[in-house]
Amino acid sequence: MKHDLQVKILKELMDQLDTGRNVDAGVQYRNPTNSYVCEDLARRERDEFFQHHPQLIGLSGDLPEPGTWFTVEDFGTPILATRDKEGQFHAFLNACRHRGAKLTRETRGKGSRFVCPFHSWTYSASGDLMGVPQQDHFGPVDKQCSSLIALPAAEHLGMLWVHPQPDGELDIAALLGPLDEEFSTHNFADYVYVGENLIEMNLNWKLANDTFGETYHFQKLHRNTLGQLFYGDNLAYEEIGRHHRFVFAGKGIDLLREMPEEEWKLTDGANLLYYLFPNIQFNMGTGAIFMIKIYPHPSDPGKSITRVGNYFTPETFELARAAESDASVKTVNRENVYDADLAQDSVNSDVALSLEAITEIFASTISDEDYLMGEHQQIAAHNGLLDHVIFGRNEPALHHYHNTFRAALGMPPLEKIQA
Repeated sequence: MKHDLQVKILKELMDQLDTGRNVDAGVQYRNPTNSYVCEDLARRERDEFFQHHPQLIGLSGDLPEPGTWFTVEDFGTPILATRDKEGQFHAFLNACRHRGAKLTRETRGKGSRFVCPFHSWTYSASGDLMGVPQQDHFGPVDKQCSSLIALPAAEHLGMLWVHPQPDGELDIAALLGPLDEEFSTHNFADYVYVGENLIEMNLNWKLANDTFGETYHFQKLHRNTLGQLFYGDNLAYEEIGRHHRFVFAGKGIDLLREMPEEEWKLTDGANLLYYLFPNIQFNMGTGAIFMIKIYPHPSDPGKSITRVGNYFTPETFELARAAESDASVKTVNRENVYDADLAQDSVNSDVALSLEAITEIFASTISDEDYLMGEHQQIAAHNGLLDHVIFGRNEPALHHYHNTFRAALGMPPLEKIQA
């Protein structure tokens, strides 16, 4: 992100904190709770948003070198993502062309060939059929026509994109719009993948997504956790087509007030969150990215699957690894991760963060606090007596999520609440 935009956002947040105001959309909406339980709507969403829309499946760090690969099964098409010996990213249907068995049931690994466990048909990382055992018994096989089914795949600005349909369109620059230029400044390709946290809970995927749509709850729900690190009730917000940028102030913003503007860095004083339609939340901090991918359950609209991918800059990664082997280096753990003084020290890079602790606690805060509230909301939605919920003027991201979903499905916008 360009420095002048970082300064502009930080000044807006400082002004909100100083004047006690928050972002104001100027309107409230009613959202029908049926949208979280309707099976027909859930089927339409799975088809439109997850079978006929490009999917962001990871960052370049998920495939750090030739011969690395990983699998994805969350949106209805089993994907085998590979980096071939030339360094090229590919995506295939994870199915042998012989009888359709999965080539691998592992989540990720390294190797130049894939051997089907059923009959040992063998494929290269480029998808080519390399060998058929006992072909004299089996009969002739045209290897040129029996490669793995390739899916449109693009590695763009350090992001790995796939379209679930072989004839799907994949123009990522057009998809991102103005965000494309902004993303080019973030150096996503440099980040190191350090693991993933899986959250499976009883809440609709849109309720899970709503978790990331307002700061109104921070000093209530998160007062003893994230509320120790971030100020609530403030937001610098911008819609960018179907996507948005969502920034709220951390306690480190107070330190920036004493520094020259040319030294200001957005993630030192605020949390930067990008939403990518329909299901991606990019949570960006100093030296770290948490890529939150939210998926509907394949058959139950009352359940969802969230995968939190954890990525760190090489510098942060090496610092944390050094901390794990150096008892004199202070590390973040479950007991002190929400200590405000430690958080401010971290802004100045005086403290090394434990990767395992920070990734686990980030995911557990989502599940134990935010998603727990979502499960309560899901129960009320299933009951049916609460026919709608209210999105306030200070919750513009929620307006944007749901009106964008509805527009994509040809539905009318949310009902405005007249003053």
